[in-house]
Amino acid sequence: MSDPAFQTLSSIERYRGWVIDVHTDEVRMPDGSIARRDVIDHPGAVGVVALDEQDQVVLVRQYRQPLRRHLWELPAGLLDVDGEQPWAAAKRELHEEAALTATTWHVLLDLHTSPGMTNEAIRIYLARGLNAVPSAQRFQAEHEEVTMTVQRIALAEALVMIQRGSLTNGPAVAGVLAARLAQLANFLELRPADSPWTSRAAGLATEGAVGAEPPA
Repeated sequence: MSDPAFQTLSSIERYRGWVIDVHTDEVRMPDGSIARRDVIDHPGAVGVVALDEQDQVVLVRQYRQPLRRHLWELPAGLLDVDGEQPWAAAKRELHEEAALTATTWHVLLDLHTSPGMTNEAIRIYLARGLNAVPSAQRFQAEHEEVTMTVQRIALAEALVMIQRGSLTNGPAVAGVLAARLAQLANFLELRPADSPWTSRAAGLATEGAVGAEPPA
C-alpha cells in the first residue's frame, strides 16, 4: 500500500529497455516540498536456495558485465514470461541453471534489492529433496550462462564466504543467511511456496500516469 504522506504527482518515462525501464517521478513530500526521483522499473525475479541432504547449497558462478567479473550466485532469473507464476519460474530456473528438480519447496524470504533506486523485488525459495535432471532434458546454455559453472558448497562454508567478502551477490547473501536461520528452526517457520507476494504487488503499483508532464 502506498504511503499517503507521499503523493506522486507525475511520472515521465526516460528510457525503455529490454529488461528495465526508467522514469522520473515528481513527489510531494509530507512538508509540501516537491522532489524528483529517478526510478528503475524492473519485472522482478526469483532465486532458489537449493539445499541437499548433506547441507550443501547449490551456487552458480556467472559473469556479470557491470562488474566485469564472475560472481557466486543462486540459481535465479527474471519474471519475464507472461503469465508464469513465481514458483513455476523458480522451478524453471533451478532446472535450467543447475539441472535439478526438488520435491519440497517453501518461500524463504522476499527482498527489495535496492529500494532507493528501483522497485526490483526478488522472492527466494528454499528447495530440498534435490534430484538431477536427465542429460537429455537439460537446457542448452547461451550468453553469460555458457561459462557458468555449478558447485555445491557446504552451507557453513557459504557463511564463511560471506564474511570473507567472496560471496557478495545480494540475493545469495540473504538466501544463505536465511537458510541457516531456517535450518536452526528445523524449517518449521517457512511459508508455503504459493504464498501471496504482496510486497512485490505494492512495488508495482503506479500512482501517477507515466508519460504525464509535471504540473505547472
